[in-house]
Amino acid sequence: MNRRPLPGTAGTAGTAGTAGTAVAFAVVVLSALLSACGEMPPSETLDVLIVHGTVVDGTGVAGVESDVGVLGGEIVWVGRSRRAAARDTVDATGLVVAPGFIDSHNHTAPEIAELDKRLNEGFIRQGVTTVVGGPDGGFSPGQIRRLIGAYEANGVGTNVAFYVGHNGIRREVMGEEQRRAPTAEELARMKALVREGMELGALGFSTGLMYEPGMFSTTDEVVELAKEAAPFQGVYDTHDRSPVRDYLGSVREAIAIGERAGIPSKEGHLKTVGLENRGKNREVIAMVDSARARGLPLVSDQYPYDGAATSTLERIVVVPEALAKRAGFDLEAALRDPRTRAVLKESSENGIDGGFAWIKATGYSSMRVTRSADYPDLVGRYLSELAAERELDGFDLVAELILGAKDTVGITLGAVLEEDVRELMVQPWNMIASDGAYSDGITPRGHPRSTGTFARVLGRYVRETKLLTLEQAVYKMSGFPAEFHGFQDRGRIAEGMAADIVVFDPATIADRSTWEQPQLYAAGVHQVLVNGAFVVRDGELTGEAPGKFLARQR
Repeated sequence: MNRRPLPGTAGTAGTAGTAGTAVAFAVVVLSALLSACGEMPPSETLDVLIVHGTVVDGTGVAGVESDVGVLGGEIVWVGRSRRAAARDTVDATGLVVAPGFIDSHNHTAPEIAELDKRLNEGFIRQGVTTVVGGPDGGFSPGQIRRLIGAYEANGVGTNVAFYVGHNGIRREVMGEEQRRAPTAEELARMKALVREGMELGALGFSTGLMYEPGMFSTTDEVVELAKEAAPFQGVYDTHDRSPVRDYLGSVREAIAIGERAGIPSKEGHLKTVGLENRGKNREVIAMVDSARARGLPLVSDQYPYDGAATSTLERIVVVPEALAKRAGFDLEAALRDPRTRAVLKESSENGIDGGFAWIKATGYSSMRVTRSADYPDLVGRYLSELAAERELDGFDLVAELILGAKDTVGITLGAVLEEDVRELMVQPWNMIASDGAYSDGITPRGHPRSTGTFARVLGRYVRETKLLTLEQAVYKMSGFPAEFHGFQDRGRIAEGMAADIVVFDPATIADRSTWEQPQLYAAGVHQVLVNGAFVVRDGELTGEAPGKFLARQR
């Protein structure tokens, strides 16, 4: 069967999905191959045999009814298997059999290193079998090494791969003196740590240029470090520097870093955030298309929600250390006092000594109320709109809402228009990823993406709105991220591939999590295998933890 070429390479621009004639041809070829192969010979007893399911193989071609045989953690048969013997048989009639999903921007790696959190249930229940940790510049090689050791000691429910990260390395080398450029010696040490991470098996180099300490770096510094991943055929993954205040400029910087470093690049959780950026989605799409036409293997990932990270109004108020250490400090009392309110306004809108602050980074025009028992009529409204209506300064609005509420007011820190979510989702160079964190299914905080991302795409955007076909969606969750990151044995249902498999009901798969209840686990996933072992069986966790660290394969 002909495989779809990697969307991150030059010459692959086009509409989302495979053209109709190509799909029809591939189906004919696949049917002919299955007919020629006949039934599976009964010479070996399989560990697992999945029968009567519709195999959507992760390449983007149309699904075909077929059986899948697993032996020794590997897919050894795709075809007819009436005479095959198996220790365990799954009847997948009416269900889809797909490659386990690969979450290429995931923040669960530190938590799942703990014994009681190792199963990574929130993602396993979505059909995710591999998570890529260390986005946003998170981890130094030493941190990655410690996490790998914990997985080997405790077991882990999902496979885990890593980026080696700018912020983790910069902290290790430059310590507390971050508000400057590195010396030549420090830069050399940072470059050596990037190489160390790549030698350890990292997929590539990641940055979080919106956050400390990456926000204090120059483009030239990042380019020099990203170049160290090139000899290893690594990739560059970025959280843009200023996705609200300078959206287009931030994307231009990301493109320039990839081109100058000479490595494939990924825009992490790409989205058009904030009222001031309305209408700029198409400009960014044109910029990506242009860069790809010039030969840069540039892709993006996206979560299917109209809001970024969640918080509460209290948590966006930055309290200087000197004020917080005052005896009996109370935030509400400080907000009632005009003098201390002015201090809090300065630190919250400009950061402490020019450091990070959410209001500084995204502004009131990007913050939308997501939940409030005290102000239910404000849900869905932007803070900038509410401030204008009430003729208040933005920070004064925040203070007054905090003081007038009995419960916390939930917000998203980066509101996105639904039409922009959809326009980006269909781009052929865009994959699905969660940007999610660990979920225990109980704690009433967080973002619904941590428990709903992959199921939401399959339920809302495939079944309900038909924005994507089932095959396109599965490809964006499996084959595409596998190809971009170089997972040569993952992301497809094919003989010789690792047996990372999800079996789900296309009629019922759905996200259940909401802004109000972000910890509700997804529905509709029946079976999940990781490296050939069941981690979900008939909709229930088995308690098995067969995941492993996945080192870069190219």
